[in-house]
Amino acid sequence: MKTAGKRVGIVLVTVLMYGCAGGSKSEPFVQRVSLTRPVALSDESTRTYSGIVRAAHEVSLGFKTAGQIARIHVAEGDYVRQGQLLAELDDADYRLAVEALQIQYDQLRDEVERTRQLFEQRSVSANDFEKASAGLRQLGVQLQANRNKLDYTKLYAPTDGYIQKVNFSPAEMVDAGTALLSLLDVSRMEIEVDIPAGEYLQRDRFTRFACRAAGVGGEIPLRLSGLPPKADGNQLYHLTLAFTAQPDRQLTAGMNVEVQITTTDTTRQRGYALPLGTIFLDGGTPSVWVFGADSTVTRRAVVLDNTDAEGRAVIIDGLNGGEQIVRAGVSALEEGEKVRVIAVPSQTNVGGVL
Repeated sequence: MKTAGKRVGIVLVTVLMYGCAGGSKSEPFVQRVSLTRPVALSDESTRTYSGIVRAAHEVSLGFKTAGQIARIHVAEGDYVRQGQLLAELDDADYRLAVEALQIQYDQLRDEVERTRQLFEQRSVSANDFEKASAGLRQLGVQLQANRNKLDYTKLYAPTDGYIQKVNFSPAEMVDAGTALLSLLDVSRMEIEVDIPAGEYLQRDRFTRFACRAAGVGGEIPLRLSGLPPKADGNQLYHLTLAFTAQPDRQLTAGMNVEVQITTTDTTRQRGYALPLGTIFLDGGTPSVWVFGADSTVTRRAVVLDNTDAEGRAVIIDGLNGGEQIVRAGVSALEEGEKVRVIAVPSQTNVGGVL
């Protein structure tokens, strides 16, 4: 029994000694916090709307003279450039007409030249010479008109674009002006977007327009083309934007884009934006915790304005923009308390597996 009692005593002493040794290694609790920085605000705001790419207009192309279609060099969906030959009429009769008038013109020109020589020799009256000269000019006009008709048997693209529709086939007869082809003019692409009444009322403060499209890299600058002062049934205003440069070939009619409209507001107070969670009240005064170089926090009173479009608190006084502000755990901190910063995980190393 005495031996057993001694063993129990030894165990208790050992436990007590271990507890004392362990207690000497305990450390004081340090609050952990995450930080953020103030975001400087400007007097400009950008809003994004959904838009769609449209061709500025569709061109109906036809011959300027009547005839039988000989060849069509394009098909629906083909991309054509300005000046490219699209179709031809059978020009055999037009060539014959030009040849016949050319013969008459050459003959009359020789006769007028002889008449001029006789007139200079005073063998022909001035009236006869003037009649011959007028006849030559009239025949020259007829010859040029027939040459034009011969040229009109070829149809060329007036601008760059896509052939949207072909209405006839070779060997068919067409009249002058009949729409043979429908061309989608891509040299004048534009973007249409509907904006709400609130945005329309700020139209005088629009400063910049741009768009982004899937598959097309970078931001594409735009300029205002039209904004009629009439809302539709949904109280939306139809805004038309034009490209400031030749549009990218990857942009096609009907493609959806994101349109960015930048507006300036001279009445807006500049300041800094912070998440709402960084703000706390100290005796009714809005304040933030500023993280110092010695890892301690200091209370800083700030002046609030309102929230911005992203729901952040707008601070117009009390910050210079270079501070690190405690973002989480603000309610548990005290003046001058030493804290430990929680590292923000990398967005490219989720879970810290690398």
